[in-house]
Amino acid sequence: MFGIARLLYLVLTIYAWLILARVVLSWFDLRPGGAAGRGYRLLFDVTEPYLALFRRVLPTVRIGSVGVDFSSVLALAVLFIAMQLVGRL
Repeated sequence: MFGIARLLYLVLTIYAWLILARVVLSWFDLRPGGAAGRGYRLLFDVTEPYLALFRRVLPTVRIGSVGVDFSSVLALAVLFIAMQLVGRL
């Protein structure tokens, strides 16, 4: 059981880093054909199903003419809580 908990903790940690990488890369204007653009697309495809769950609950907040998406913050918070629970096993 201990090995499974460690593996699950590792998977959750990697997924949290992928979400963080997606958030940081979303601040830049990446060309779709470039290496960074393809990397961002891969991150998008891997993280979007999970983030979409939270986007339904927490819609984009409009601040003036800018939309701010806090779904990744909520998604990371849930991941960190899950990591804490798994870490106690």
